[in-house]
Amino acid sequence: MNFLKVHDLLLETYGPQRWWPARTPFEVMVGAVLTQNTAWTNVEKAIAKLHEAGAMEAELILKTPQRRVAAWIRSAGYFNVKAKRLRNFCAWYVGHGGEKRLRRLETVALRHELLSINGVGPETADDILLYAFHRPVFVIDAYTRRLFSRLRMLEGDEPYDEMRAHIEARLRRETRSKRKMVPLFNEYHALIVRHGKEICKPRPRCGVCCLAVHCPAAER
Repeated sequence: MNFLKVHDLLLETYGPQRWWPARTPFEVMVGAVLTQNTAWTNVEKAIAKLHEAGAMEAELILKTPQRRVAAWIRSAGYFNVKAKRLRNFCAWYVGHGGEKRLRRLETVALRHELLSINGVGPETADDILLYAFHRPVFVIDAYTRRLFSRLRMLEGDEPYDEMRAHIEARLRRETRSKRKMVPLFNEYHALIVRHGKEICKPRPRCGVCCLAVHCPAAER
C-alpha cells in the first residue's frame, strides 16, 4: 500500500471534491484563518456575513472596528480572537502589497512570512499556500494523522514539518512526475477530510470503509 494508492481509492469512492470553495484567493485566505477549531459550515456563514457587509477586502476589514468584525464572524466561534487574527492577517497582507506581490515570493519565503503572522500556524499557512497560491505543499491535519497512523503508513505523532516532507517526497516518487503536484495535493487533502468526517472517525465505520481491506486497524 502506498500513498498514491490511498488517494486513488478515495477518489474512486468520493469523486472530485473541488476544494477550496471561494470566489477569490483572498476569500480562501480568510476562510483558512476562520476555520481554525470550527466546522466549515460555520465558516461559510461568517464569510456570507462579510460579503453581505461588503467587507471581503483586506483594507475594509482593517478600517472596521474589531468589535464589528467580530460580530460579522460570530458563527465561526472564538469570534473575538479570530477577529484579531483576521485583522493581523489583513495588516500583513496589505503591508506586503497584496496577492500580486506576494505571488512573486518563492514558496519557502512565502511560508516563512505567513508563519510570522500572529495566529497563523503551519496548517493554516499551508492551507493558504496550497489553495490560494497554488503551491505544492501537503496540508497536515488531524484527519491526516488519524488515517495514516491507522493504515500503519506513519506513526501519526511526527512533527508537522517532518510528516509533511515525508508525504510530499513519497508522492513525488510514486507519481514519477506523471501528475502535477498542486492538483494532486489539493484533491488528496480534501478527500482525506471527507473520509475522516464520514468514515474514519475517532470511532471508525470500518464496515463501509473503502480502505478497510488494506487497513491493519480495521475492525473485522
